[in-house]
Order: sequence, then structure tokens, then C-alpha cells
Amino acid sequence: MDAADRFLALRDKLLTVGSDLSAAHRAFQWQQPVHFNWVRDYFDRLAEGNDSTALRVVDDAGTDDSYSFACLARRSHQVANYLAALGVEPGDRVLIMLGNVLPLWETMLAVIRLGAVMIPATTLLQRDDLMDRFERGRVKAVVADATLAGRFAGLVGAPVRIAVNGTADGWSTYSDSEQAAVPYRPTQPTRAEDLMLLYFTSGTTARPKLVGHSQTSYPVGHLSTMYWIGLKPQDIHLNLSSPGWAKHAWSCFFAPWNAGATIVAYQYERFTASALLDVLVRTGVTTFCAPPTVWRMLIQEPLAAWKTAIRELVGAGEPLNPEVIQQVHAAWGITLRDGFGQTETTAQVGNPPGMPVKPGSMGLPLPGYAVVLLNPDGQPADEGELCLPLATRPAGLMIGYLGDADKNDEAMRDGHYHTGDVARRDADGYITYIGRTDDVFKSSDYRISPFELESLLIEHPAVAEAAVVPSPDPLRLSVPKAFIALAVGSASNAETARSIFAHIQSRVSPYKRVRRLEFAVLPKTISGKIRRVELRQAELVREDLSERRAAEFWEEDFPGPRSEIT
Repeated sequence: MDAADRFLALRDKLLTVGSDLSAAHRAFQWQQPVHFNWVRDYFDRLAEGNDSTALRVVDDAGTDDSYSFACLARRSHQVANYLAALGVEPGDRVLIMLGNVLPLWETMLAVIRLGAVMIPATTLLQRDDLMDRFERGRVKAVVADATLAGRFAGLVGAPVRIAVNGTADGWSTYSDSEQAAVPYRPTQPTRAEDLMLLYFTSGTTARPKLVGHSQTSYPVGHLSTMYWIGLKPQDIHLNLSSPGWAKHAWSCFFAPWNAGATIVAYQYERFTASALLDVLVRTGVTTFCAPPTVWRMLIQEPLAAWKTAIRELVGAGEPLNPEVIQQVHAAWGITLRDGFGQTETTAQVGNPPGMPVKPGSMGLPLPGYAVVLLNPDGQPADEGELCLPLATRPAGLMIGYLGDADKNDEAMRDGHYHTGDVARRDADGYITYIGRTDDVFKSSDYRISPFELESLLIEHPAVAEAAVVPSPDPLRLSVPKAFIALAVGSASNAETARSIFAHIQSRVSPYKRVRRLEFAVLPKTISGKIRRVELRQAELVREDLSERRAAEFWEEDFPGPRSEIT
């Protein structure tokens, strides 16, 4: 039995065990092969002669196009040959900066087929973000929407640049790939341990970490995600996530196609809950995933008025509020199920279909994952940091943090992968999320690094010191708030606040902007370190967030651009 056969056998077991989680754990036996290429070994087999819909792309402008597995396989051959003709070789790194459009999926398939490495990037990235990716990601090629080409002007690197949906000076044109030959004939086999995917993810330092995944860690590892969602071969799956974020690869690529399901890709200019609900009904979606931020928007609508075909509902990215679960069930009669994973892994913990759900709990360890909670002394406990034993290394765990040996050693210390997340386990084994061990927090579905924002804030002439903490928000769960100690001679007034907001808006991507600020004396330890924990707690205990403090200002107090759900 070769690697592809073992993959299919493992997948088929998970598709048939149903809600028997113990059987699912026993089924997840995967021996690391020498060679494996998910597109060549699995997707091509799935796609051969398969005219069923693999991808359906819809948008608010009226687009509604469907593409079969066979069609996508053929196009990925052409795009792989096109990339190779432009000089992209196995192991080269390709930055992909596209929205939810057909070329995104074609390119992802082609890059894997080629044995190259993809670096997904959100279209929100600005110049500094791109420069960092070019330098540390060692980008050889860029595939981006033609309208974004200007952001790359003057950046050194990436000699291969391909414009999608239009043309750009000095860029090749993606539509030329339609003239490329079929099939693509690989020059060498793909080693299973080879790098396949690089994600830049925020950490406690100013620069994002580089998370490296192999040719097996995401493709094989996302069988756990497939099982958690409850995907079946005939399902129509919609996951609301933007390209460039790991959850997009989770549930808009690997997990649904591991099951042979249809992916519905929804591209919108401005998110509205009612438009999304219309899409769910119109496309006949049977399994649906969205971050809790979106669920909190959806329950503001009369959900029962939308008669969907949905069978399974899941949420991920931050803890689900029990009230949200209750309201969704009251409207649709379906239990909204929580789950937990990271960019560094696939779904680790979750509430699989058919299992009793405890509101507020992330659920139980999923197939392929043994989970332990370690106290500060490194001993197993009922409450502690969620860790994965490396003696039974999960199939879905990253290769490691590239280019940062210290960060990697810290994460993989003492025989465990340390997630940096604290959780509690009850007598039944259910795991409840508590929070991060460091200062990183989430706003909507995005991880925010306080250090990165603080480093930018202190570049403003009026800012002497800054501390960024999460401030509770009824829609986004939390938003970045900056407590600011002013430089001598600066006034704690609206004009200073306006200037600081403008400074941040011009320097960071919209998803990580500071949304609130307060001029204050920063609490410190005796050694001079800022006590962010004190500031976080002060925000949490506020009874009425709608009332501004005397020296507090919010971004919406001033005219200017507004962020959207992405």
C-alpha cells in the first residue's frame, strides 16, 4: 500500500466512524511516508473523470460560477507548467495575494503540484508587511490581483510577478496560463517532509513568526478538521474566511476536498449578515463554519426566516458564547459546535458531530491529537497550558518556526509542543479555553501582537510609552486599545488622539489598527516593567463601555476609514 492508498484508507475510516470518537482515534494511524504530494497523489485521483462541482464562486455582484474537480485538476497542470516556464522550481516560494476568486484555488493546487512553497497573503497587507515577507520569506514569485501591483513597486526580490484579472507593467499575465500544456510532468518526486506552506503569524515580538508546514502536516493533518466539521463527500461547504489566514486553508481547501465535498467561496466587498444568509440558502450549503464575530452578527437577524439546508454548524477562532449557541439552536434546531486549533496545527480539540456539547467548552481532543495540560512546573494538571506530546507527534503539527531557532526551541521544549494557550479539563475530559499565556490576543478572528503596535505608537512624537491590551467589544470580542503616556509638552486632548490614530492607520493593515486609546500613567512593577495585566483587568471590569473616560478616545470619534469584517 503506497502513501496515497494509506491516506485514502485513513480518510475513509474517519468518514465512517461517525460520532464514535474513540474509534476515530484508533483509526488515525499514519506512518510518515518518504514521498507524498497531496495534489499528484490524492487530488488527481479524486478528480479523474469527476465532473461533480469542486468549487462554486459567488459574489454580491451576481457572479455564480461552478468548476468541477476534473476542470481544476486540468487547470492546475497548466498553471504549474506556466509557473515552471517563468522559472519557478520545486522548493521556490510563491506569495499568493488574491481574494476568493478562481485563480486562488488554481494557483494553490499548481504550487503544490510543482513541489514549490506557497505563502498565502491577505489582500489587506501594506508595504511594510510585504517587505517583511519578501525578506524573510525569500519570495521567488508573486501571484496577485492586478489592482494590487502598485504595493509591490520598488520592493527588491520576487523576480517572477504575475498579475491576475488584468495587466500591470513589468508583470506577466495570469490568463496566459490558459495556453500552457497539459500535463505537468514533475522533474523529481516530492518528499513528504519538504516544506509546502509558510504562514506569517503574529507573536509577542514585533515581527510575525514564520510557521512552516510540510507536504503532509496540513494535507494529512486536516483529516482531523474534516472529522470535526463532519464533512461528507456530497456536502456543500462554506467557510467564511479571508485568503491569507490559516483558517482559509483549513476549511476552504484541505478539509472539504479531503472529504470530496464542494467548496462555496463567497467574495464580498462589504459584509452584511443578510447577504451571507441569502448565499447559504441560494447555494444549498450543508456545512457552514464562521468565526464567532460573524455569528454574533448573524443572531441579530431573524435566522428562522432563512430556510437553509444546513446539517452541521461550527465556529472557530475564539470561544463561542453559550448565548450564541442557544440562539442559533432556537432558530435552526442545529447545535453550533466549537473547536480549537492554530496556524501551527490543524484542529486539535473540538465537539464532533453527534457528541454531547457542553456550552463554553471547546470539546475533546480530536483524532491524531493527544492533549495534555501542563502547570507552570511542567506537570500534568486539570488546568494549565495546552500542550502536545512530541513522543506521539501529531500529523498536523508544523515543521517549526523558520528562521527563529530560539522561538522554535521555546515552543518545542521539554518534549512537548507548547501552544501558549491555557485551558481547563473537567471530569469528563472536556476542555475549556481560558486565555493566552502571553499578551497576544484576538480581535474578531485576527491575532494581535501588542508589542508590534506599541513599537509603532512610540514612533509618534507625542507618545513616550504605550501599552496595548484587548478592550471588550460586543461584536469583535475585543479590539486593540492603547494606554499612552504622553511625551513632555503634549496635550491629552482630541487633537493629539486624532494624530495618533492617523499615525497608526497609515502604518498597519486595517485588521490590526488600534481602535481605542486612553492617555494615562502606566502601572509598572518595581523593576520598571509595564503591568499590562492590570490594564487588561481594568478594561474587563468596566460596567459601561459606552461611557468614555475623561482622557479616552475611540477611532469612530473621528471621521475616516472604517474597517470591515474580512
